[in-house]
Amino acid sequence: MAVNRRSFIRYASLAAAGNGLALRPFGALNALAQSTSPGYKALVCVFLFGGNDANNTIIPFDTAGYASYSAVRNGNLGIAQSSLLPLTPLPNFALNPSLPDVQALFNSGNVAVVANVGTLMEPTTKAQYQAGTDLPSNLFSHPDQQFEWQNASQSGATPTGWAGRIADQLSAAYNTNAQIPMITSVSGDTLFCNGTSTTPVSVSPGNLGGAQCSEGTTECGAQLVTAQALLGFASGLTLVQADNTITSNAYNYAKTLSAAVQSVSPLKTVFPTGNPLASQLQQVAQIIQVQAALGVSRQIFFCGVGNFDTHSNQLTLQNNLLAALSPALGAFYNATVELGVQNSVTTFTMSDFSRTFQPNSNTGSDHAWGSHHFVMGGAVKGGKMYGTFPTLALGGPDDSGSNGRWLPSISSVQYAATLASWFGVTAGQMATIFPNISAFSATNLGFV
Repeated sequence: MAVNRRSFIRYASLAAAGNGLALRPFGALNALAQSTSPGYKALVCVFLFGGNDANNTIIPFDTAGYASYSAVRNGNLGIAQSSLLPLTPLPNFALNPSLPDVQALFNSGNVAVVANVGTLMEPTTKAQYQAGTDLPSNLFSHPDQQFEWQNASQSGATPTGWAGRIADQLSAAYNTNAQIPMITSVSGDTLFCNGTSTTPVSVSPGNLGGAQCSEGTTECGAQLVTAQALLGFASGLTLVQADNTITSNAYNYAKTLSAAVQSVSPLKTVFPTGNPLASQLQQVAQIIQVQAALGVSRQIFFCGVGNFDTHSNQLTLQNNLLAALSPALGAFYNATVELGVQNSVTTFTMSDFSRTFQPNSNTGSDHAWGSHHFVMGGAVKGGKMYGTFPTLALGGPDDSGSNGRWLPSISSVQYAATLASWFGVTAGQMATIFPNISAFSATNLGFV
């Protein structure tokens, strides 16, 4: 069957513009566990897009602490103390009732909490904030803060992410014979993954071929033939030739991943169905299973889930989102245990920012700053809180203003550098990956 004009343009675009199978190669897996390379390590980022409300994620459980919480939150956003999930090693705190899997992992020592983390240029006092001294660009802006968490440069303009810069530094040392890049995104094209000399592979969970074709089988097959034929054109133009090379690499990645996963058996760990984050993490587990065959001893993965921008109806919306996050994280940890790599895989959350402690007038909360994050894995020194939990008082010592935007006590750069150090980044490489790390006296927070 002939390829129609619309189909030809679509696949020509893939080869020339780097969409779909081009700039960010696609592949997907249906596999599981095998041998692990000696010294293997993986970092898995779970980004909560929109700004997760940390104030209703981790809540004071002691009498005085809960009283401070309920004095402001009861009514529109308060959660009853009786429904909270106690943290046994940390009796003054409890979790949102939608996080039972995270509670179990914290209580068993496999999850840590890192408190009041946010973007900072340097350690910043309330007076410095109010004077506008050396602050990250465009605080409280979704795109800017997402970029700044991902690039750890505290400017949304930086074109590379900290994972990409790690890959620039470490790929030659750790992944000499790798058949795929060090970084894999299962949540699209993100700044976090971009390096200067390295690029990620992007995997569409559950889609082994990776092609985005909605037409009939015959026509889709013809499109694929057309796209592959385009790769044979020697254009003589540097840009087009480079795009052809990228596209060729993309097809090679798909073939490599397909061949690797066909040689192993499905995971026994059951992941929740109808849960997008669980599907992403299942895909990550499947790729980790075949890492030895892929020749990689270091991998970084990016996962993401949205809709945390809860300006209204927050209790229902956030509880539902956390109810999806918890079993996804629980299943992923169980999969790493099944694969025997729980001590080699460290999973961590990031988000734009937290939300105001003071509710707004629409049963929600607004953009804030310092937030609390989870770090999960067998190598994590769990069952503990790292950093300083803020004083829950509007206009109090940790409030940057008057509505509960907590001034971070830990920088997102320190958080990232701690993970990078565990991953294998040396002290001499830190300044290249994290340009303003020298502004902070503590570069390793010790949670892993």
